[in-house]
Amino acid sequence: MAREFSTVGVVGLGTMGAGIVEVFARNGIDVVAVEISAPALERGRATLKGSTDRAVAKGKLAEADRDALHERVHFAVGLDALHSVDLVIEAVPEHLDLKQRIFAELDRVCRPETILATNTSSLSVTEISVATSRPNQVIGIHFFNPAPVMKLVEVVRTVVTAPEVVADVEALCARLGKVDVTINDRAGFIANALLFGYLNHAVAMFESHYATREDIDAAMKLGCGLPMGPLALMDLIGLDTAYEILDTMYRRGGRDRRHAPVPLLKQMVTAGLLGRKSGRGFYTYERPGSPVVVPDEATPLATDAALADGARAIAKVGVVGSGTMATGIIEVFAKAGYEVVSVTCGMEKSAKVCEAVKTSLNKGVVRGKLAEADRDAALGRISWSATLDHLADVDLVVEAVVEELSVKKALFASLDEICKPGVVLATTTSSLPVIDVAMATQRPADVVGLHFFNPAPVMPLVEVVRTIRTSPEATATARAVCAALGKTGVVCGDRSGFIVNALLFPYLNDAVKMLEASYSTADDIDHAMKLGCGYPMGPFELLDVVGLDVSLAIQRELYLELREPGFAPAPLLEHLVTAGYLGRKTRRGFRDHSHR
Repeated sequence: MAREFSTVGVVGLGTMGAGIVEVFARNGIDVVAVEISAPALERGRATLKGSTDRAVAKGKLAEADRDALHERVHFAVGLDALHSVDLVIEAVPEHLDLKQRIFAELDRVCRPETILATNTSSLSVTEISVATSRPNQVIGIHFFNPAPVMKLVEVVRTVVTAPEVVADVEALCARLGKVDVTINDRAGFIANALLFGYLNHAVAMFESHYATREDIDAAMKLGCGLPMGPLALMDLIGLDTAYEILDTMYRRGGRDRRHAPVPLLKQMVTAGLLGRKSGRGFYTYERPGSPVVVPDEATPLATDAALADGARAIAKVGVVGSGTMATGIIEVFAKAGYEVVSVTCGMEKSAKVCEAVKTSLNKGVVRGKLAEADRDAALGRISWSATLDHLADVDLVVEAVVEELSVKKALFASLDEICKPGVVLATTTSSLPVIDVAMATQRPADVVGLHFFNPAPVMPLVEVVRTIRTSPEATATARAVCAALGKTGVVCGDRSGFIVNALLFPYLNDAVKMLEASYSTADDIDHAMKLGCGYPMGPFELLDVVGLDVSLAIQRELYLELREPGFAPAPLLEHLVTAGYLGRKTRRGFRDHSHR
């Protein structure tokens, strides 16, 4: 039988500590909430009151329950107030010496059987535990912010944590209505170890002027369905906190360069640009602590004039290809009012593409998302062809053929001969260098990448990829076309993976390495990222959907171009691909899908 916790102590009443107090008090547990001084205690009390009042206002907490919750909390200055509690959770700033001092004092104050827990997100629980004479009763209980809302708790055991302590804490998490994942004491645990490499990479992308903050954030929200973009998330976490976590992970986690904080991060922290809490970070906020972003000198002009600056008029579009991507792009342009010439290699393939477009448009009508008249008008704008010569009078060509450089180069050389001057030639490649395709023509200034996401009619994002030879007019034209299609166009340089894949796939690869090291299970890692970070899918769910072969190919491209040791594909990923376990399409990947 797990032990019953009737009173719990919480040390540190910042946002996190106050949230943990609320979680326990909501679940009928008496809490002793402790701070270092009377003013700090009052701030903690105000934070708790504000949170519970908001819950009442939103109808998520009855007034009587709120009042009962507050009655369960006893506020006190100093650790001596914790002499009779069953469990203490420490939630003070991420400094090892501070935490060790607190744990040494808790060891003196608390009863011998009291469990001592730390909410650290990056420091070594083991190093904290050795400040006590009871390291077997020290454990990590890592809540996620905001604690009353987030379902995940990482339970971190050291090599000496007693099994009954782990079992008691797991039972407590269940009582609190939380989902726990139990793991060993390693830098970053699950969520932060996977999250912060990705966040740091995004900061490096911004620092190098590869893409704007708005485009990086929009790409990850719209391309991956993430609740926040990486730079906005850094502002929410606090750049000082993020710096401390990265620095700790770098020093404790084998000195992986990708966890070494990007220099810009240190500069911003030194300059006091800490994110939302200081009113300025990667973005500027209405006031310190406010979530409301206000324009600053880096905010792009959102006017139509700015978008159309130098853009060429586009009325007729050619789409080359016969796969899913080409079919989706034809539909997108036709629905947006463009005349479309679909070119495939053979009338048989043209007939298949025509049928696929009709089927998709009919589905839109059945679902009530498209009027019959609009469907008929869209189909009326498409002409079907099996020869490239029919692209002689188009204003834009979008290529969506197989991902082989030799095929794309041959196609673009032909388009160069056929198309009139001033036509923008776009490739939908997701992994090949656009400049290699551009240099197959005599007009590299007119060549741009237009990376649509699958399925093109649904996904709102397009990556506009400019090479070092792409003209500003071609880029402006591509952006204006994206806007006319109702898509968000994000502009980036011609580098492997562009924005989305360059940030997404190293994170997926890191998850595979974590599984490979037997640190955690695929289920727990997926739980951690969905419940702790709000991701729509866990990394292993996503890998099985994307296809392990596709993921491996993209990861290899990133590694070959950037030569970053941390980007080397995980051996486990290579072994699964070799074994033919490619994900859902073969009914076996990281999970067995044969019965689903």
